[in-house]
Amino acid sequence: MVRLRAPIVLASASPRRRELLAHIGIEVQVAPVAIDERPLSGEPADQYAPRVAEAKLEAALRREASTAGPAPFVLAADTTVLLDGAIFGKPRDDADASEMLRALLGRSHQVVTAVAVGRVGEGLLAAESVATTVVMRAPADVSELTRYVALGEGRDKAGAYAVQGVASGFVTSIVGSYSNVVGLPVAETLGLLRRVGAVKAWP
Repeated sequence: MVRLRAPIVLASASPRRRELLAHIGIEVQVAPVAIDERPLSGEPADQYAPRVAEAKLEAALRREASTAGPAPFVLAADTTVLLDGAIFGKPRDDADASEMLRALLGRSHQVVTAVAVGRVGEGLLAAESVATTVVMRAPADVSELTRYVALGEGRDKAGAYAVQGVASGFVTSIVGSYSNVVGLPVAETLGLLRRVGAVKAWP
């Protein structure tokens, strides 16, 4: 049976992250934060996700500082898609999604999730970034891409696709953590939570 040292707050609105944690027996309190997620001018692509994850963590820790009871642990994460040094976040609209997917299909790219864990009164305790390589086939024809975008499943996802959904029909191979592509590298996140003492016993 999973035993927690204190409540864990997930600073994310992503239902996929909550579900991934629930699959390994870790129940969290969902309390997303809103921050400016735009890349900084000249920011290296590999530094973007870690910076955003830590910014989410800091915002959540400030908000949770007034929480009564045991000081909660806070888990924050950010997932992005990288291709040739370019950052592919969530698409602005379907036209942007189409442009992203035209660049990704027929090639390999990296999905990076940065995870940060902290605790009220203690600040950032541990962080880690996990990269997974995803290879996608080229579309059979232009209309295939158009039909996928029209489904809308990638509208709130980095890279404009959901690997656990219909987009799996484009994916030919994954090297690394599958759950990382979904939105949270489960094994690594569990390792962080155990390292900081948030999880006392698992499973």
